[in-house]
Amino acid sequence: MSTSSENLMQAAMVQAESAAKRGEVPVGCIIVDGASGEIISSASNRTEELDDPTAHAEMLAIRTACASVGSARLIGCDMYITLEPCPMCATAISFARIRRVYFGAYDPKSGGVDHGARIFEQPTCHHKPEVYGGINETACGEILKNFFKAKR
Repeated sequence: MSTSSENLMQAAMVQAESAAKRGEVPVGCIIVDGASGEIISSASNRTEELDDPTAHAEMLAIRTACASVGSARLIGCDMYITLEPCPMCATAISFARIRRVYFGAYDPKSGGVDHGARIFEQPTCHHKPEVYGGINETACGEILKNFFKAKR
């Protein structure tokens, strides 16, 4: 992974830490214009704050990015997320036509990309992005482990 990609995952990790400070499951996400490298949206989980089970970091980042570019499609955009997307988020990623997904920690329990439903492998999937998992996996996983350890 290039230095710029590492920096982008670090930006997602900052979002995850922000979520943890608010008592949300610490998942952070950014969406980048693939051509310019410019961050066009960033978000972290807000399900508790908004009383909204769909307020995952990916969903919020997609909504903001779509509003920013004025389109329901994010063609040519890349997503950096600290945790493997769940099936709901993976479906939204497909519908948004995101070009590449980079994620940190794997999620054997609730993941929808490499685990569980494997949304991008389904014959009904509209668009399959390039997927790169395990980016800064240890650091991303530690954010989650520390959060849940403190909860117990």
